[in-house]
Amino acid sequence: MHLDRHSGTRPSAHPVRRRFRAPAAAALLVLLLGTGACGAADSSSDSDKGVAAAADAKGPAPEAEGAPGAEGAGRAEGAGKDGTSSSESGPGTAVAVHVVRTATLTVEVKSVPAAVAAARGAVEGAGGLVSQESTERVDDTREVSHLVLRVPQERYEDVLRTLAGSGRLLARTSDAKDVTSQVVDVESRIATQRASVARVRELMDRAGKLSDVVTLEGELSSRQADLESLLAQQASLKDRTSLATVTLELSEPEKEGEERKDEDTGFLDALAGGWDAFVTLLRWITVVIGASAPFLAVAAVGVVLWRLLRRRRPARPAPAGPDSVPVRAPAADAPDTPDAQPAP
Repeated sequence: MHLDRHSGTRPSAHPVRRRFRAPAAAALLVLLLGTGACGAADSSSDSDKGVAAAADAKGPAPEAEGAPGAEGAGRAEGAGKDGTSSSESGPGTAVAVHVVRTATLTVEVKSVPAAVAAARGAVEGAGGLVSQESTERVDDTREVSHLVLRVPQERYEDVLRTLAGSGRLLARTSDAKDVTSQVVDVESRIATQRASVARVRELMDRAGKLSDVVTLEGELSSRQADLESLLAQQASLKDRTSLATVTLELSEPEKEGEERKDEDTGFLDALAGGWDAFVTLLRWITVVIGASAPFLAVAAVGVVLWRLLRRRRPARPAPAGPDSVPVRAPAADAPDTPDAQPAP
């Protein structure tokens, strides 16, 4: 035993024993891994049942490059940039509020085409768009138009004021629905589902048996379908929270001249109405006669034939009754008898 000249410390007591500890531990680890591999080869049926459980039990793995939904990850992080901020809930970070706004306006205007053009210009100038448009003519006198407008949240109130002031406001309704919890829930589920898909892909790369590969492919398809559904929900929420929906009804007023004409009924109006009724009656009588003409013609021919046959038949003698006595006519040459002469 002696001291080290440089450090002044005592050297190790068993340097040779420590040299052999590391190789022995490595050999033992290799032996255990080989035994586990053999056991896995003998229990193929059990491994198929536990593949999905292994995928869920394993800790979160880094996302693979080009994994499905990677594009949606960027959308999830910036879901609230249009009108709302990101909804991260870390320490010291406030959760952004996500609101779905809708409104309905009914406005009476002098000219529907001009009002439609003005509404389109106001919405497009604010960065929105016209989602639906339909126009119809009522009674050939006035037009009615139905518009569905999508307006950015930050310009929602300004556009609503502009549309309401385009004419005579008849009705207005508005609604605001807070969907912050739904947005946060969908984003969390997307992150979890994306990590789950990455774990299944990693297990597929490590799988050495065909049965394991088939099982993992089915599990991967199911989880990818769930991920796509969540991404669709996220896109819908983002669209509704970034753009407000305004339903606009535009209509023209009824003309006053036509209203007065309908209300004032004079002698000429009554005469015209009576003449129309008379003409209508004659028209229906003509229709009835025309429809009955074939039947009347057949009936007339039948009556004529019946009369002709009746005339051609000989007259039948009247039957003699039991009490009737034939009366003989006196002979012309017989002498007159005193009994036959009339009494004086």
